[in-house]
Amino acid sequence: MAKPNYAFEKRQRDLAKKQKKEEKRLSKTESQQPPAEEESPPQPTLDEAAEQSDI
Repeated sequence: MAKPNYAFEKRQRDLAKKQKKEEKRLSKTESQQPPAEEESPPQPTLDEAAEQSDI
């Protein structure tokens, strides 16, 4: 019967823990930064502004 490789198992647990921590950190930074581009209304182009002023 093969002997369990505890060092490998520990390394895999540590890598999984580190990856989970990194994902959590990234999700926190994304949630703290509000998407400024999506919330602002679209600016009318010069052509649209000229058409509206002529009306």
